[in-house]
Amino acid sequence: MKLWRDWCLAAGILLTLFLPCLAQAQRKIIIDQDAAGPAGTDQQSMLLLIQSPQTEVLGITVVTGDQWLHEEVAHTLRMLELIGRTDIPVVTGAEYPLVRQKQETERWEQQYGAVAWLGAWTPRFYHPPDQLGEMPEGKPTTRPADEDAAHFLTRVVHKFPNQVTIYEGGPMTNLALAIAIDPEFAGLAKELVFMGGSFNPRTDDPEFANTPTHEFNLWFDPEAAHIVLRAPWKKIVCTTVDISVKTRLTPEVVDRIKAGDSPAARYISKYVRLRGNYNYLWDELAAAAWLDPTLITKKETLFMDVDLDRGAGYGNTLSWTDRDKPKIEMQPVEVQDDLDLDKFYKMFVALLTTPTPPRD
Repeated sequence: MKLWRDWCLAAGILLTLFLPCLAQAQRKIIIDQDAAGPAGTDQQSMLLLIQSPQTEVLGITVVTGDQWLHEEVAHTLRMLELIGRTDIPVVTGAEYPLVRQKQETERWEQQYGAVAWLGAWTPRFYHPPDQLGEMPEGKPTTRPADEDAAHFLTRVVHKFPNQVTIYEGGPMTNLALAIAIDPEFAGLAKELVFMGGSFNPRTDDPEFANTPTHEFNLWFDPEAAHIVLRAPWKKIVCTTVDISVKTRLTPEVVDRIKAGDSPAARYISKYVRLRGNYNYLWDELAAAAWLDPTLITKKETLFMDVDLDRGAGYGNTLSWTDRDKPKIEMQPVEVQDDLDLDKFYKMFVALLTTPTPPRD
C-alpha cells in the first residue's frame, strides 16, 4: 500500500510538471557526459533526462573526466541495461583533453599547489585508461555505437536542425572536436546547457574556499571550453558551482528514492554512495532546470571564458558583464543564481521513482 501511495504521489507530481508538454512533441536532447558510475551525479543526471516523459534522448556521448572513457562507457551501458533503455545509443568520445596532460599537470601542482579533484587522474583512484576499474553493478553485455562522438553530434544536429539541445555534464572535449570538424555544429543546435564554471561560491568546502574560480569540467580541458564558449550557439545556459553547492543528496532524499520501486530507483538505491557533507547535485540540477526552468528563481547574463595562460590560474573560470567584457565577439550565457530547493528535491525524487518511460 505504501509503495502504491508513493507511486501515485510521484505520478501526480510528474503530471503536474509535464502534462502541458505531453501534447507537444518531445524535446530532443543529446547528453554529453563524463559518465562516472555507478550512480553518482553523472549517471543520476542522465537518469533524470531519460525518465522525463517530455524528452527524447537521441544519444549519450561520453568523454573522459571524472573517470576514464572506457569505464564510463561501461557504466553507462550497464545503467541502460538495468533500467531497460538499451535503445539509447552510447557513443564513445575523447579519451584525453585537447592539450592538458597528466604529467604536465603533476608538474603544475608542484609549482602552484595540489588540486582536490583530478578526475581520472586522481591518485587514490588512478588506474590505466584501458582498464575498467570496479564494476559492482556488473559488466554490460551491450556495446557502444560504431561511431565517434564528434561525428555523431554533428550528424544528429544536421538531421534535426534547430531542434536538438546539447546537454554537457563534463569536460567539453567532444563538443570542441565537433566544432572543429563542422563549424556549423553549434549554430545548428537549439541550445547548449552545461554544468561548469565557478565564480564565488558561498561554501567552506576546501575544494573551492581558496580557489573559488576553479571548477573541474572547465579546468580539465580549458582549450576545449574556450572553443565551445566562443562558438555561435543560439542560447547557452550554465549551472555553476555557486548554485550547485546549495543542493545536497542527503540520506533523507536517498530514503525517499529507496521507497520507490522503479528500475531507476532500485539502481540508485543499490549503488549510490554518500561521502561526507559535500554530496552536491551538480549535474542533476542542470538537467532538472532544463526540464523545468521555473526551478530557477534568479539568473543573470554574463560572458564566460577560461584562463589559458599556463600560470596559477590555468583552467579557471573567467567572467564579465556586458559593461566590462573584452572588445571581441563573445556569447552571452544565462547563469543560474538561485533555486527553489523544495521544488527541485520533489522533482528529483519523482523522476527517479516513476516507472521508466517505454521505448518508442
